[in-house]
Amino acid sequence: ILIIIETIRLFIRPLALGVRLTANLTAGHLLIQLTSTAVLALLPTIITLSILTIIILLLLTILELAVAIIQAYVFVLLISLYLQENT
Repeated sequence: ILIIIETIRLFIRPLALGVRLTANLTAGHLLIQLTSTAVLALLPTIITLSILTIIILLLLTILELAVAIIQAYVFVLLISLYLQENT
């Protein structure tokens, strides 16, 4: 029974890593989508607040790019550790 449990663990770890990666990237995209919707809603009424929101949107885009780079690094690092452990 221990062999079955270890085999399941080998398949679950990379799958859980992929789910975590997807959730982190999706959260950033949703935040950018909500902010851009706020820009479109505020543009006709309050121009100064809309410009401030556009600046925040640009900063969020830079942050999302940094998060994507870090997530890719962590993904490759953990996959290589998982493969070293199992070979």
